[in-house]
Amino acid sequence: MLRRLRAPEMTTPRGFRDRADDSLFTLLGEVPELVRNLVVAEVDSAKTWVKSAGKQAGLGGVWFIVALFFLFWAIPALGAFAIIGLASWMPAWLSALIVLVVLIAVAVVAAILGILRFKKIGKSENPVQSIAVDARIVKDVADEY
Repeated sequence: MLRRLRAPEMTTPRGFRDRADDSLFTLLGEVPELVRNLVVAEVDSAKTWVKSAGKQAGLGGVWFIVALFFLFWAIPALGAFAIIGLASWMPAWLSALIVLVVLIAVAVVAAILGILRFKKIGKSENPVQSIAVDARIVKDVADEY
């Protein structure tokens, strides 16, 4: 008996099976599975994005709380600026002013870190946008036929 040898399946440069020789019915039969896979992938992407955005928002909020904490303690330093009488090696007003400037600098750094965390949320791609793009592509293809 002679066995007929099959040629190995051709793949595309990205590793997908070449579908150029598949029949129309074969391709149409695979559409439901492909759509299902696309929907599952989009939902998983949305879950991941929401989780990441929530984490970033939480960390940004913590940095703002840190900034408010140091700003809260800057008020007594301002009072110390008017009241303290530490005339040891520098005038009292200068020592109180130095403490005030340091506390405000820490508050500014913490606020900037919080702002950067909130901006990081906007940089990541929103899965809803990619779903809209996919829907527009499907609609354009459907309109052609």
